[in-house]
Amino acid sequence: MQNYSVSFMQLWASALKKSFKTGLYASCVLGLSLGVVVETAFSQQAYPNKPITLVVPFPPGGVADIVARPVAEALSRDLGQPVLVENRAGAGGGIGMGYVARSKPDGYTLLLALSSVTVIPEADLIVGRNPMFALSDLRPIARFTADPTVLVVRADAPWKNLKEFLEDAKKRPRAINYGTSGNYGTMHVPMVMLEMGSGASFTHVPFTGAGPALVSLLSGQIEAVASGPATVLQNIKAGKLRALAQWGNARLELLPEVHTLAEDGINVQYAQWSGLFVPSGVPEPIAQRIRAAAKVVAADPRVRENIASAGSPLQFLDTPEFERYVQSDAKKMAELVKHMGKLD
Repeated sequence: MQNYSVSFMQLWASALKKSFKTGLYASCVLGLSLGVVVETAFSQQAYPNKPITLVVPFPPGGVADIVARPVAEALSRDLGQPVLVENRAGAGGGIGMGYVARSKPDGYTLLLALSSVTVIPEADLIVGRNPMFALSDLRPIARFTADPTVLVVRADAPWKNLKEFLEDAKKRPRAINYGTSGNYGTMHVPMVMLEMGSGASFTHVPFTGAGPALVSLLSGQIEAVASGPATVLQNIKAGKLRALAQWGNARLELLPEVHTLAEDGINVQYAQWSGLFVPSGVPEPIAQRIRAAAKVVAADPRVRENIASAGSPLQFLDTPEFERYVQSDAKKMAELVKHMGKLD
């Protein structure tokens, strides 16, 4: 009887166990599914819940860094989390841009890029190197500035205006050295355009960013720099640099005495713009939250004042307009890079 009772109890326990497992499995699957949905919704609603990194792909002192500092501070206020600026310089901005393009698309790594973001992918093809990133890897969120490049020399340089500068360059081909943030970068491209438009030729000296190039100009290691107004304005006001011309279609409010290239007979224009990007895989709700924050930043009087006082009046474009702007700029720059060809 005891053996029978044990056998019966074992059979009953086995059946109960199978039934329990089946029900438990179904419950677990349902629970996990609901958990994923709840967690996903919660993570989207909770964004951001930790510090955010804003990558500047150039050293401190250049246009991107000057714009990024007040933008990061205002983003922090609107998003409720610290936004930390991180400089990742090199390859004309390509190293930092590539880093963001490959980063986790969760909204915690942002990019403050310059217009070289549309040039570098095409340059990679021309040079035959492994692409640092594709333009499609990054999603445009907002444009903050779009400044014409300004050509500057030291205040003690022999050239008082653009005409004298170009005449000397034509008499002494490649004798005048100019510094840039790197091959195909935002300081290199406008000088190539000036060579094409004027017939003059210079020698290109690449640096890691506008800041180091400017230091070399001030110390006499190079003789000219073409950069955004924000990089050079204070040194112009201090009497250390002389502006010879700028690539805009009208005089600049902060430098009203500086001619446009068109005024001196050279039909060339170029804008060094800055904009906010995220990795292209960022979920739409997070991208829209960042977009909303960027609009708040652009309307912030402190941001506008800080950027304008540095020499870069804010020229905001929201996401749809900025996306079209980037695509149009990329087409123009692709043609120019093909003309430049492979550089040594």
